Amino acid sequence: MASNILNIGQSALAAAQVGISTTGHNIANAATPGYSRQVVVQSAAQSQNFGYGYVGQGAQVTAVTRVYNELLSRQVTSSQSSSAAINAYSAQIKQLDNLLADESGGLSTAMQQFFSSLQTLSTNPGDAPSRQAMLSTAHSFVGRFQDLGERMEEIRSGINVQLQGHVTEVNSYAKQIAGLNDVISKAIGAEGYPPNDLMDQRDLLVSELSKLVKTSVVNQGNGEYNLFIGNGLPLVVGTQSYGLQTMASPTDPTRLEIAYQGKSSTSLLAPGTLAGGSLGGLLEFRSESLDTMQSQLGRIALVLADTFNTQHKQGLDSSGAAGTDFFSVAAPLVSASGRNTGSAELSVNVVQSGAVTASDYRLQYDGSQYKLTRLNDGQVQAYDSLPQTVDGISIALASGSLAAGDEFVIKPTYNVASTIKVTLDDISQIAAGGPAPSGSADNRNLLLLAGLQTSNTLNSGTTTYQGAYNQLISMVGNKTRELSITGAAEERVLAYSVAAQQSESGVNLDEEATNLLRYQQAYQAAGKFMQIADQMFDILLALGR
Repeated sequence: MASNILNIGQSALAAAQVGISTTGHNIANAATPGYSRQVVVQSAAQSQNFGYGYVGQGAQVTAVTRVYNELLSRQVTSSQSSSAAINAYSAQIKQLDNLLADESGGLSTAMQQFFSSLQTLSTNPGDAPSRQAMLSTAHSFVGRFQDLGERMEEIRSGINVQLQGHVTEVNSYAKQIAGLNDVISKAIGAEGYPPNDLMDQRDLLVSELSKLVKTSVVNQGNGEYNLFIGNGLPLVVGTQSYGLQTMASPTDPTRLEIAYQGKSSTSLLAPGTLAGGSLGGLLEFRSESLDTMQSQLGRIALVLADTFNTQHKQGLDSSGAAGTDFFSVAAPLVSASGRNTGSAELSVNVVQSGAVTASDYRLQYDGSQYKLTRLNDGQVQAYDSLPQTVDGISIALASGSLAAGDEFVIKPTYNVASTIKVTLDDISQIAAGGPAPSGSADNRNLLLLAGLQTSNTLNSGTTTYQGAYNQLISMVGNKTRELSITGAAEERVLAYSVAAQQSESGVNLDEEATNLLRYQQAYQAAGKFMQIADQMFDILLALGR
């Protein structure tokens, strides 16, 4: 019985010591990212039958566990992914919004100045300074188109850089999580107890990964996590990690796409596969906003150049010669897939600028038919032969032949804004007069050119140049405001989720201070108990002598 008393006192001291150590560990890691507070699981030691009944044998520490709620952690992970996607999209589109709506840097002011110079010249069509001023404002006008187009290309290049960085981070997290899976599962298998701090480290990595891409976690029960990203791509399976890779698009070497590295092959991912996170937000911005806005701006430049050129060529210049093209624009951009096996080259031209859409097109050949897909709405048309005219553009086979599986991407207006130029270099070439000359003061064609400002030339003859640009500004502005509102709401949801998680798993210093006092008192009491036991032994020994 005497030794039993000592054992009870020793177990009490040990339990109190573990409690003090665990509490101190919590206090030390109160500010550690991803740390979950730990608690001591204590139980009564098995009692012993002494004939007159069972006598307790003290306490035993069965485990030190972390306070972790899987459901709350999943909610935080999901909210982080959604919030990061919106923030990434919002940050990019704000650049477009500021770019297009800026009074000094946008297009509206330059457009107004250009047509005002036409009005001024029409009052004195033979005046050399007025002609020079008109030509100068024309250069300034196309310069604004070029600046906007080039700025959009800079944003596109910036997205490529960010995609590369995000992919590197995703792969790094995948390898670290797979490594922790291995260590954690081995620790549990060998000792039967979960390594709490390692599990916190792994959960923190999962949390950081969810900021980059939508992440789903499947707990395997043996201490390992399986991770799936986007729409279900396996990234970590047990101790095996897979990865992502950036690759140049087969139809556009300047455009980086995301590919998935499987066990034995690497394949490009379809649009929308990687949803969520900043990676998904960037891809969504590029496909839904940047591509569309750049093509919309190019369409305005295309229609303006075509309609202005058509009218300018109906007039006469200072020498009585017929007017020539005032503006020049790049031809539609045609990109053959790098996987094509045929030798075909396409000839694509704009035949009716007013009918041209702001969409890109994909032309595919299956060996017998041509399938043309309008990418902005997915509308598909099939043809038995070429040439064909669709949405104001003609598509013909220029040379060579197509093989089954060959593919082309056609971008009618993609690079028009950045390439539009003024072709005239002599003020005498301005075709101010009407077709039947009446002298150098003829301004009939200038008035018709100036009238184009208010003519409905876009959207099937329903919108002016300025109206189409205003629609573009409105589209960007509305999307920017939508993301701002949605982002603020998502931030609140994330804050609530984090607060709920931390209320359960986070370290409360006041609570830990209370625990520390409690364990300190228990330790002191156990020490006093051991002291009494020691005195009892001394008495027994004295009686024996």
